Amino acid sequence: MVTTQTKLRLNRKTLSSGLLDAVGNTPLLPLARLGAGPPAGVRLFAKAEWFNPGGSVKDRPAANIIRRALADGQLGNGKILLDSTSGNMGISYATLGASLGIRVALAIPASASPERLKILAALGAELHRSDALEGTDGALLLARRLLEQNPERYFFADQYNNPANWQAHYQSTGPEIWRQTAGAVTHFVAGLGTTGTMMGAGRYLREHNPAIQLIGVQPDGPFHGLEGLKHLRTSILPGIYDSELADEVLGISSEEAYEMTKRIAREEGLFVGVSSGAAAVAAQRVAKDLEVGIVVTVFPDTGYKYLSQTFWGFEK
Repeated sequence: MVTTQTKLRLNRKTLSSGLLDAVGNTPLLPLARLGAGPPAGVRLFAKAEWFNPGGSVKDRPAANIIRRALADGQLGNGKILLDSTSGNMGISYATLGASLGIRVALAIPASASPERLKILAALGAELHRSDALEGTDGALLLARRLLEQNPERYFFADQYNNPANWQAHYQSTGPEIWRQTAGAVTHFVAGLGTTGTMMGAGRYLREHNPAIQLIGVQPDGPFHGLEGLKHLRTSILPGIYDSELADEVLGISSEEAYEMTKRIAREEGLFVGVSSGAAAVAAQRVAKDLEVGIVVTVFPDTGYKYLSQTFWGFEK
């Protein structure tokens, strides 16, 4: 017999697990209408990463980086977690940090969407804005300067070079995709920013089936409107990036991504961000060249942080 006291103990145990344990196990959704263009034997799926507590795929590496830093003593004793971000990783740090009592300081491009800046401020993050024209590279350089100026104050999470980033996807995203497709996935498509999703999930999937094709997605030029993605040839390369892993890297224009983002909302009922639009364009491009296959991509976040962008066509 379960007494009231026992129920209270169980509830306390459940509640004490915290947000870290709520990260991952996101749904794999079929893209029925977008997948209607490819041959009938090809199916498209997307991981719905906005189901994570911080609202994006970045919760996975943020949680793993924080866990590791707490375990080895790098984070604690009043140290502030410091990193650069284009928005989503910062929101993940701030969300998980707030739940654990960890202060967070972020270097972020001044061009980040106002929605992201307001969310970060609401979560209590300390914001240092870098030159908008320098993009994510400028934010990274600013974070490094902040660390140099006061090394005792910060734990530098360094998402672009921290192996806990890609390992989070090796330990969670890859296994989830393998399980959710019953091992039938034939192509994996992922955006390249820090490159952690491709490096981690891609490695896991390749180990389980060497025939799986891995396709990276990047903007088609250095000046673009795809927050979170890098044009790798003209950017500071992440230390975790292995250029030999992906079979192909597709360049997607901002305009293609914007149009697809609207299509996903209006044809699939999924209100996603522009990096999801870019991933969907690439996934469709891959699918059209196949006769049979299961193409899986990752939709990193929702569209709420992009509502101020003009591509939606809202009247001011």
